[in-house]
Amino acid sequence: IAAYGFGMGIYYSTKRNTRPREEHGSAKWGNANSVCRKYREKQYENNKILTRNVRIGLDGRKHRRNLNTFVVGGSGSGKTRFYAKPNAMQANTSLVVLDPKGEITRDVGNLLSKTHDVKVLDLINMEKSHCYNPFVYLKTDNDIQRLVTNLFKSTTPKGSQSQDPFWDNAASMLLLALIFYLHYEAPKMEQNFPMVMEMLRAAEVREDGEDFLSPLDILFDRLEMRNPEHIALKYYRDYRSGSAKTLKSIQITLASRLEKFNLSSLISLTATDELDLGSMGEKKTVLFIILPDNDSSFNFLVSILYTQLFQALFYTADYKYGGSLPIPVHFLMDEFSNVSLPDDFSKILAVMRSRSVFVSIILQNIAALKALFEKEWESIIGNCDEFVYLGGNEQSTHKYVSELLGKETLDTNTYGKSSGRNGNYSTNYQITGRELMTPDEVRMLDNRYALLFIRGERPVLDEKYDILRHPNVGETADGSQSVYLHGQVTRAVASVSIEQDFNLSQKQQSDEIPTEQPAFNLLSEEDLEDLFENEEEMSYEKNQ
Repeated sequence: IAAYGFGMGIYYSTKRNTRPREEHGSAKWGNANSVCRKYREKQYENNKILTRNVRIGLDGRKHRRNLNTFVVGGSGSGKTRFYAKPNAMQANTSLVVLDPKGEITRDVGNLLSKTHDVKVLDLINMEKSHCYNPFVYLKTDNDIQRLVTNLFKSTTPKGSQSQDPFWDNAASMLLLALIFYLHYEAPKMEQNFPMVMEMLRAAEVREDGEDFLSPLDILFDRLEMRNPEHIALKYYRDYRSGSAKTLKSIQITLASRLEKFNLSSLISLTATDELDLGSMGEKKTVLFIILPDNDSSFNFLVSILYTQLFQALFYTADYKYGGSLPIPVHFLMDEFSNVSLPDDFSKILAVMRSRSVFVSIILQNIAALKALFEKEWESIIGNCDEFVYLGGNEQSTHKYVSELLGKETLDTNTYGKSSGRNGNYSTNYQITGRELMTPDEVRMLDNRYALLFIRGERPVLDEKYDILRHPNVGETADGSQSVYLHGQVTRAVASVSIEQDFNLSQKQQSDEIPTEQPAFNLLSEEDLEDLFENEEEMSYEKNQ
């Protein structure tokens, strides 16, 4: 017993907490094929494509990962060709594709038109676009508040800060009054931003006439007679409490925010709605959002659409299908930084998985994300279980990726040699730590390769996906198919005036079918007065 106790004492006194070969780090490369076998679905089309040899299935309940993906790649690294287009070609979900220049629309549109209802919001050629009216998606008072807040935020230039927020706050009160009035009092066909502009133009203010009532004042006075506690009236009273000079300044502030709605192209685009956003989770639909990459004038409309689309999808999932949409919806956000997103986007990102909604955030570098979400950029990346790095030339991104890869433990040899009569030679063996890839090596990443990170897995170095190997490439413009041309159907809102339309139809009738002269004439007010006088004289003479 004494010997046993002595032996145990020696054992515990010499025991060390060691991790052989991991002293300086345990990072190592993962195997692409092994990772793919763990996460893929057997049917090829039921997967999301990450790299050439790695796919992840759409059913998150099986692999217990969300499908939010953060994609980083500099200009020319293939963000569209090697990631966005292959996943659009999968045609396995409803899609919302942010498409600068319309490249994805042209190349993949014909393929998706066979399985999806295709909608295009074209902010480059608006006459070819489907119509989008934000008023259609206003269900509650909170929706109206959210719309006004989002509009003011998205029409504020990046980096600018108003020293006196009074004017923006007052202008938002006026806009709330106008939208609440239209929402509760106007017919559906008049609930749109063009009608808001008409009402704003009717809000005339005269500094020298305190008792002057504009047409808009009269409109709200009549509303007060019917319903003194109307919510639109409350906001209008708050706005109207200022002096005439102040009211003019408020109107100018609001007009400057809405000045794009004076354009006939945007009037036609927003007068009615053809997108039916709420149905995207119920039937396969693709919404292409085409916007210029060198002009952000109309990007505010996309910001409003994103906010309303998230709300519409979440509402449908929660109150119609018990929490999860029958058709998953994939947001392919190419050039993510071009559009202003809701302030609570990081929270939306965290809760969308359960509703079968997921996003692919595609950016040129991490610095762009930091500029958009200064305090929440790490939270946004953290809510993406997949991170794909395609290469780039931005230093902070190189450092971030290098740290994400981690350190490995290596053996090192040091050699010593001394000369002279008693010279000797020695070799020392040591272990040290080294980054799996240093920032410089990340910068030198071969353009054929991508780095893939999946939560809970070792990093994978794999080739980028070859779009020409996709089973559906033959039905796209990258294969043998022609490009997709949208806007071939007549728009819902025509730009021809009533008078022109009437004259045109009359001319067509006269050219095609001989018609008789009508049995009536249009009379002026003077003609009508003469007619009534003659009838009175004839009636008087008859009675005599």
